[in-house]
Amino acid sequence: MELKLLDASGQPSSTVSAPDTIFGRDFNEALVHQIVVAFQANARGGTRAQKTRATVRHSTKKPWRQKGTGRARAGMTSSPLWRGGGRTFPNSPDENFGHKVNKKMYRAGLRAIFSQLAREERIVVVDSFQLESPKTKSAAAKLKGMGFESVLIITDVVDENVYLATRNLAQVAVVEPRYADPLSLIAYKKVLITKPAIAQLEEMLG
Repeated sequence: MELKLLDASGQPSSTVSAPDTIFGRDFNEALVHQIVVAFQANARGGTRAQKTRATVRHSTKKPWRQKGTGRARAGMTSSPLWRGGGRTFPNSPDENFGHKVNKKMYRAGLRAIFSQLAREERIVVVDSFQLESPKTKSAAAKLKGMGFESVLIITDVVDENVYLATRNLAQVAVVEPRYADPLSLIAYKKVLITKPAIAQLEEMLG
């Protein structure tokens, strides 16, 4: 697979050969959907809680006598049938939303995503990505000059200047190859990869 190689100004200078084991695979939609859903589910936290009939605040007094009123029997106002009563199957803070995905499936899904991005010409390569100062303005100007509005930058080593300069840019993310997740690869319009990062990806996913 041949990927576009950009120069310092963001103009295509030539092409670089990328391994077909990562960038030349068929697209498996079902597998990609599975790993994206699993990634989102595994990021969820148990932040919601509801009360059972044992924990809801209520009186233990019987609302009315058992027989003779013509109404249904009632023992406590904490019944799940009552308004203000406890929930039958409440959500708890320790609820686990995680999905299990095998390592081989996850790697195969990433290879399918990289391959599809390469076919759609959403992946470009640079020799390196560095900034002289940790200024957000300079990072935004450089990316704009290269023609990027929404970009995921995958570099072999995240330089401190690059990290500090891009962390406040909403449509820019900088990660190392091991932290490239399926959701980010799909969400950003372009993926910018450095040459050393391609070698790391081949070692990880090849």
